[in-house]
This record gives sequence, C-alpha cells and structure tokens, in this order.
Amino acid sequence: MPRIYTYGPFKSRRLGLSLGVDILPKCKKCTYNCVYCELGVTKPNQLVSPEYKINIDPKNSFKKEMSSILKYVKNLDSITFGYSGEPTLNKNLDEFFKITKSVRNRINWKKKKPKITLFTNSSTLYQRKVRDKVKDFDLILTKLDAANQEDFLRTNRPYKEVPSIDKIIKSIAKLKSELSHNHKLAIQCLLYQSYKNEFISNNNKRNFESLAKAITLINPDIVQLYSIARIPAEYYVYALGENKLKEISDNLKRKIPSSVKIDYY
Repeated sequence: MPRIYTYGPFKSRRLGLSLGVDILPKCKKCTYNCVYCELGVTKPNQLVSPEYKINIDPKNSFKKEMSSILKYVKNLDSITFGYSGEPTLNKNLDEFFKITKSVRNRINWKKKKPKITLFTNSSTLYQRKVRDKVKDFDLILTKLDAANQEDFLRTNRPYKEVPSIDKIIKSIAKLKSELSHNHKLAIQCLLYQSYKNEFISNNNKRNFESLAKAITLINPDIVQLYSIARIPAEYYVYALGENKLKEISDNLKRKIPSSVKIDYY
C-alpha cells in the first residue's frame, strides 16, 4: 500500500487554509528536542545530526496523490512542507517541490494559486546544498526562538553536531540574500513561559536583545511571534497571552528596521 504524504487541509494561524505535506518517516526525525514541541519529546533514536539524510523519494504515488487532492480543494492559501520533524533532512526535498509546483500550476484556482511553503528549524541551512533546495519555495519559515547560545540550548536542545546559534543566524541571513525578489523569508519565533524558577524561558530581556540584533542582520520579510497552542513536550512550559505577545512585538519594532513587518498570533 503506498504511503500517504498529505494531510488536511486545516486552518493555520499563520498560513490560512493549508494542505500539509510530510516527507519524513512516520516516526519523528529532528535535529532539535524543543521543550515546547507538540509532537512530544524527541527520543534519542529520533534526534539526529543536521548531516543526517533521509532517502524517501516521491515515486509516482506522490504526484497522483497531490493531483487527486488539489483538483477538489481549490481555495487553498498554502501547500506546506513540515510538521513531523525537519523536512530538509530528506535529500529528495527538491523533487517533492518540483512535483508540487507542477501539479499546482495546472489547477484552475478559485483565487490566486497557493504558496508552496516550507517550515525549517534552520539547523541545516549552513549547508549550501540545502539552501539551494529550499530557495525555490515561495515562502520559507525559518525558526529562530532564541538568538544567544544559552537560550538556544535551553529552548531547542539541539543535537550535539548542530552549529552554534551564531552560525545558524548567519546561514539564515545568507539564505535571505540568495532569494529572488518574489520569494519570501519569515522568522518564526515561538515564545513561552516556565513554571520552574530554575528553568529560564526564552521570554527574557537578553533573548529579546539578541533577537533584535539577529533580525536586523537577517532582514527578513516578516517576523512571526507566537506561543504554545497544543500540549508541549515538557509540562513546565506554557503559553504567553496575546497582550504579552503584543508588548514584545511593540518593543521589537523599535529595535529593528521599519521595513520588517512583525505579526503576533
């Protein structure tokens, strides 16, 4: 029986009506073990190096599946790669993209054609071959929850071979500089609070100062601030309220270029 790659469509807080595309194994494979992950704790056999490669190819079944779904769902806002781990670990990401774009472009959409979007945790973007594959996406959502090493290690708990956060920030900036004008890059920053006094969340002054500097360097098209919406991996972290997110957003706006749009969810 052929595997199923798509799920939804579902309403996304940041993307509108989105059709999900999962090109990873059925078990989670990620370079991070984020404290807030809605998929739960990344187990030792699921936590992998950014050099780790997954060899799942689209074959004919992916094109048939995408064609059969898109001809009936003609009001999508996004076709979104991501969700069960880090999609750039799949070495055939570019082949999945090409098929998706080809099928999308043959559809007579009710409104403008949906964006082809990629979620990435940014840990693999230091690799030129990865950047070359992701830069064709219409919208690239790059994770940056913390912009200094201490907050990064506490929040994202990366695999030991993941580069430093400084190198990750520079690689996001490099990707942004390589994009053509009609391709957009967003910074996604999930902010949370902690019940444990001894565990410092990324909702702290030092992190916001670091983020402002990183955003200024990267110069993304948009920054998306949001918080926990589902049960997190660790019991001691919880969501920030809308008023707090607005306050953080307003403070960041004063420290970054006016050309960078900030939204909060």
